[in-house]
Amino acid sequence: MRIVVQRVRRACVRVDGQTASAIGQGLLVYVAIGQEDEAPDLEYGVEKVRHLRVFTDKAGKMNLDVVEVGGQVLAVSAFTVYADARKGRRPSFDAAAPIDRARQLFEDFCHMLSETGVTVYRGIFRAKMEVDAVNDGPICVLLDSQRRF
Repeated sequence: MRIVVQRVRRACVRVDGQTASAIGQGLLVYVAIGQEDEAPDLEYGVEKVRHLRVFTDKAGKMNLDVVEVGGQVLAVSAFTVYADARKGRRPSFDAAAPIDRARQLFEDFCHMLSETGVTVYRGIFRAKMEVDAVNDGPICVLLDSQRRF
C-alpha cells in the first residue's frame, strides 16, 4: 500500500462538475493498493495517517495529528501512486492491485480509518475526478506499507 499524504487547508473532489466530497483543514490522502496488500498493510496505513504529526502546535512545531486539530481526511483512490517510470517514458502500473480487490481494500481502509475517530470523506472509486486542494505548507509525506522508502 502506498499513500501520498498532503496537509491541506481545504480540498474537494468533483465528478462531472458536481462536488462529490469536500473537507476543510485536514489531510488529502491518495491511496494506492498493491497486488500483495493484505490486512497488515491496511493497518499500517491507517495507523500512519491517523497519527501522523504534521500539524503545528503553539510553538510552531509539527507535533499534532489530524484529530488533535479537528481536521478531516479526504481519501482518494489513486492506482497511479504505484506508477513505475524507471524504464522508458510510459509508466507501468503492474504493481497495482486489480480493480475489484483495490476497491474492496480501499473501502476497508476508509472504514478502518473512520473507526479511529477521524471524519473520512472519499472520492468516487474509478471516476474521472477533479481534485482541488489548497496545500498547507506544502507538506507532502509518502508512505509505503512495505517500507521501500
